[in-house]
Amino acid sequence: MFNPGDFLPIPFELYILEMKKSNLAIPATLLAIICVQGGASIAKQLFPAIGAIGTVTLRIVLSAVLLTLINRPKFLQFDRQKWKYCAIYGVGLAAMNLIFYMAIQRIPLGLAVTVEFAGPLFLALALSRKLLDVIWALLACVGILLIVPWKSDHVDLLGLGLAFLAGVFWALYIIMGGKVSKIMDGKDAVTTGMIFASLVIIPFTIWDGAVFNITATIFMKGLGVAILSSALPFSLEMMALKKLPAKTFSILMSLEPAFAALSGLVFLAEELSFLQWISIACVITASIGTTIFSRVSNH
Repeated sequence: MFNPGDFLPIPFELYILEMKKSNLAIPATLLAIICVQGGASIAKQLFPAIGAIGTVTLRIVLSAVLLTLINRPKFLQFDRQKWKYCAIYGVGLAAMNLIFYMAIQRIPLGLAVTVEFAGPLFLALALSRKLLDVIWALLACVGILLIVPWKSDHVDLLGLGLAFLAGVFWALYIIMGGKVSKIMDGKDAVTTGMIFASLVIIPFTIWDGAVFNITATIFMKGLGVAILSSALPFSLEMMALKKLPAKTFSILMSLEPAFAALSGLVFLAEELSFLQWISIACVITASIGTTIFSRVSNH
C-alpha cells in the first residue's frame, strides 16, 4: 500500500505494481465521487419543494432502508466496540450531509465542495511527515482560497461557514470509516452507520416539517438521490478505505471540487469564474502530485 509518510519519486513499474495491489480501491473512490456529485445536483432540484433538511432526510433514511434490505447486517454479532464505532461514524455521516445540504442551498455546488474539502485537507496536513507532502497540501489550500469570491458583494458567509463545518465532519467520517472498516465487514459498517445517521436526522426533520410535503414524484427523485449519493458511494468508499490509508484517501477525494463544479454547470447551470476554475486545477494538481510521488512500501 501507499506509505502516507514517504513522498519521493518512484519507478513507474513500481507505481503500476502498487496500483494493482490496491485492486479497485482508486477506481471505486472515483466512481463514488461521480455518484455523490451527480446525486447532489439532483438533490438541489428538490430544495424548492422540501428544503435541504427534507431532502437529506429522504437521502439518508431511504439509503438506510435499502442497505438494510440488501446487506442484512448481523447485528447480534456486534460487540460493544463495533456499536460504538458505528454510532460515531453515523453521527459524522448525518452531520456532514445535513450541514452540506444547508450550505449548497445558499452557495453554488462547486464552491461548497471546494470549501468543504478544507476538512480532508487539514487531515492530510495533520498526518504529514515529509516536506513535499506539505507543499502539495498547501497548493490545494491555495486552490481553496482562490475559489472564494472575496471581492463579490454577494458572498454568503453563512453558506461558506456551513461548507467549512461540513468539511470538519467529512474528516471525522474519513477517520471513523477507516477505523470501523478494520474491525468489521464494510457492508455491515455502512448499513449500521446509515441507520444511526437516520436516527440523528429524524428529529430535525420533524422540527422542519417540510418533508411532509413529499409527493410520489419527489419520493422517486429522493430514491434516486439515496442510491447515487449514499447507498452506492458510501459502500464504494468503505471498500476503498480498507485498501488505502486515510491520508491517501483524503487526497484522492480532492477531485470532488472538479466533479462538483462540472455537475453544477451541467445540471444546475451554476457557472464559476476563470479564477475559480484555476483554483480547482490547483486542488487536482495537489491530488495527482501526492498520489504519484508516494513511495511504495509494505503497509
